[in-house]
Amino acid sequence: MNKIIAKENFSEKVVRLEVEAPLIAKSRKAGHFVIVRVGKKGERVPYTIAAADPQKGTITLVIQRVGKSSEKVCSLEVGDYITDLVGPLGKATHIENFGTVVCAGGGVGVAPMLPIIEAMKKAGNRVISVLAARTKELVILEEQVAQYSDEVIVMTDDGSYGEKGLITQGVEKVIQREKVDLCVTIGPAIMMKFVAQLTKKYEVPTLASLNTIMVDGTGMCGACRVTVGGKTKFVCIDGPEFDAHQVDFDEMLMRLKAYN
Repeated sequence: MNKIIAKENFSEKVVRLEVEAPLIAKSRKAGHFVIVRVGKKGERVPYTIAAADPQKGTITLVIQRVGKSSEKVCSLEVGDYITDLVGPLGKATHIENFGTVVCAGGGVGVAPMLPIIEAMKKAGNRVISVLAARTKELVILEEQVAQYSDEVIVMTDDGSYGEKGLITQGVEKVIQREKVDLCVTIGPAIMMKFVAQLTKKYEVPTLASLNTIMVDGTGMCGACRVTVGGKTKFVCIDGPEFDAHQVDFDEMLMRLKAYN
């Protein structure tokens, strides 16, 4: 069991939890995720590791309330315990000095993007972060992102903060003014689909971190399967990051409706 040692409410529906997990904190890399279970009969749910502190032996999870299982996790308080926490899982992000990297994060996707932004900056890249949310209240981790970004562009649907518009408009503005060597996108599947369509038009290599339905997280159940370049891949062991221009987002969006 893993103890909650800190909790912060980013908004009514988004919660930050700092959890004791010393072994995971030591071995985790940008892009890794964990699977969480609350209660002996709880559902296993994947969450990307937003941060880790090897000295304190903790990892940070940023979770959005969307259903019964996420509500269970978000309702935990400091001193409570997560029943099971398994990880780190998945393949770490490939980090090198690409040149100029645009990191496009939407909603709670900014949380898993944060360690990638940090790693890309430390590798010597020029990092431009484009953050998007529906309203000002839903923009998260802007200060932390700014620490490792050469520039931060914030887009809100209603124009209540930053610039009014969609994340694709912010990304396109950067591509049109300078050479972009890589784009990384994390957020709702529909958002990643349109970012991928945009960057494909401009021939900018793009990685998308996919957020499919997942059960065991070890490649056995097949619930997280996606089609990438015409081949079946498992997000849990082959990903979660894939060439966004090769992902069949329409199929993925259809499969995400399984529990609707």
